[in-house]
Amino acid sequence: MEKQPLPTDDDKTGTTEVDGYAGEDGQPASSEPVARAGWNSKIDYFLAQVGFSVGLGNVWRFPYLCHQNGGGAFLLLYVLLMLIMGIPLFFLELAAGQAIRQGSIGVWKYISPRLAGIGYSSCVVCFFVALYYNVILAWSLFYLGNSFQYPLPWEQCPKEGNVTVKECEKSSPTSYFWYRKALDITDSIDETGSFNPYIVCCLLAAWTVVCLGMFKGIKSSVKVMYFSSIFPYVVLFCFLVRGLMLDGALDGIAYMFYPKLEIWADVQVWRQAATQVFFALGLGFGSIIAYSSYNPKNNNCHRDAFTVATINFLTSLLATLVVFAVLGFRAKDKALACVASNMKELSEQFLSSNVDTNLMPSFNSSDPGSVALEDYRDWFKRNGDKVPGNLTDCDLEKEMQQGVEGTGLAFIAFTEAMSLLPGSPFWSALFFLMLLNLGLSTMFGTMEGILAPLTDRFKTLANNKTKFTIFSCILGFLIGLLFTQRCGNYFVMMFDDYSATLPLIIVVAFETFSVSWLYGADRFLDDIEAMLGWRPHVIYKYLWKYICLLAMLGLLGATTIRMFIKRPTYLAWNQEKGSEEYLEYPGWALAVLALLIIFAMMPVPVAFIHAVLQDRTKQTTGGTETGQYRIVSTDDNCETPMTDMSELSQRNGSAASFS
Repeated sequence: MEKQPLPTDDDKTGTTEVDGYAGEDGQPASSEPVARAGWNSKIDYFLAQVGFSVGLGNVWRFPYLCHQNGGGAFLLLYVLLMLIMGIPLFFLELAAGQAIRQGSIGVWKYISPRLAGIGYSSCVVCFFVALYYNVILAWSLFYLGNSFQYPLPWEQCPKEGNVTVKECEKSSPTSYFWYRKALDITDSIDETGSFNPYIVCCLLAAWTVVCLGMFKGIKSSVKVMYFSSIFPYVVLFCFLVRGLMLDGALDGIAYMFYPKLEIWADVQVWRQAATQVFFALGLGFGSIIAYSSYNPKNNNCHRDAFTVATINFLTSLLATLVVFAVLGFRAKDKALACVASNMKELSEQFLSSNVDTNLMPSFNSSDPGSVALEDYRDWFKRNGDKVPGNLTDCDLEKEMQQGVEGTGLAFIAFTEAMSLLPGSPFWSALFFLMLLNLGLSTMFGTMEGILAPLTDRFKTLANNKTKFTIFSCILGFLIGLLFTQRCGNYFVMMFDDYSATLPLIIVVAFETFSVSWLYGADRFLDDIEAMLGWRPHVIYKYLWKYICLLAMLGLLGATTIRMFIKRPTYLAWNQEKGSEEYLEYPGWALAVLALLIIFAMMPVPVAFIHAVLQDRTKQTTGGTETGQYRIVSTDDNCETPMTDMSELSQRNGSAASFS
């Protein structure tokens, strides 16, 4: 049976000229529904997409994964998976949003009302991510505020009277400031504790900035993005130039990129690389669809997919160079301090005649500052175990691995490195201002992934979009207070690790299956050809139908199996020991974790069952197929705007169903 085409301009009343940019062929964008705005220019759109995809993960997640999983070998694996999985799926979302001119709910509802739950699941996951992501912005604001003092408050351990605080003495000034001053953290997730008033105020400020940037939609957010999307690159280049001038920077970069090809045999490395590709581009959030839905029909979304993905990868590479140049400097400083400490002990052992003179090193041990790290390590490997005392091997790579993942990299390792630089307050303020801008541009995209689909779907929300935006931000702040408790950091880790991972993989798997199998990959390519004026390569058909789908099912299976084989753990701070330790989540926390995943995925089966029941109640009205879209060839000066399929179904007097 013939698919229902998009309604023409005659089918839609109350349209207005879209305030969008000219298409690829220079023609002005045509009519759109009143509720649908448009980008002022291609630059606005491009900054929004890049700003959303480039986030905090590029700075503190990618470098860690690259270092832990084979350096240069991981980079090659990442590029491979980006080409065969990331870019095709990114292109799919861009094309779907641009073709149907709706948020994620409208896109999948139009393909079939039975798939509307995919869009609702995207909204739920976006909301979960926004809750904890803005807490990270609050932490960045807290550190930014504390950066305008000299010396920095995390440079030295505080004293109670004339005695150094034991917790700080057992750990480090930066760890102590992070866990005790910033978070005032409890020893486990079971201990809730009171609210942290400083973080509460910072969280309120963060949500206020997001609200001010979003309350007029993309018109207001894009103005902020001109700064928030570009400024991080300026800071990264400044840090790169400064970092390369530091002693130990090249050592850090060498450790970073040294290839270990044997890691390709490890399934977990493939899982981590695929997951990073998946989240680096922001697939499944609905934000990509929402942003592209404001484009004119002939925008070259295929080129956009490659461009944004390339910029994302190059940004990750740039951030990795910066991080490991600075961490190499930090590690070299700590390793040399280790050598000096060992040389001092060795000299004491020699003076007390406890050391055989034949074991003494050839270099001048009485002047620890002149001892090269390589010379000491060579001597230690030969004779270290023969010397009495507690001499240690001062391993540069081991020092680099300390606290280089996630928040530990930004708020502990990197802050410690910056405290060693001349003019440390300046570099600290610059770094946390960069984190704040990276997070803001991602937050705008995440909020758009919530607001655009819901306002497209419900007219009441569309008519009161400003109020709805403000209400969403207030609700986000109130629920976000959960993360400002003393145990709040543990909930941030829980949401980060589990509230988005599985649901987003499932969402994108449904998206790909819906387009490539239910709607048809060939038909979708036909639609893209009608939209762009040229047909994408047939390889996309096979990537969507087989490679991407199988890769996501494998990723989903590996992630699920890992969760069941190894009980989920979180990194806790032990105040007595002054160190971090991994603890297993208690039973109630596992229940919360499971509920987060279930709640995020619940809209998919609920919407399916609801649509099936609706179909059955309308059996008597006829079974004509609607609920699936088709882009029809139109005159160059006439574009067919999208309408809600429920309205179209009522107008045609037919029920929506799968083909």
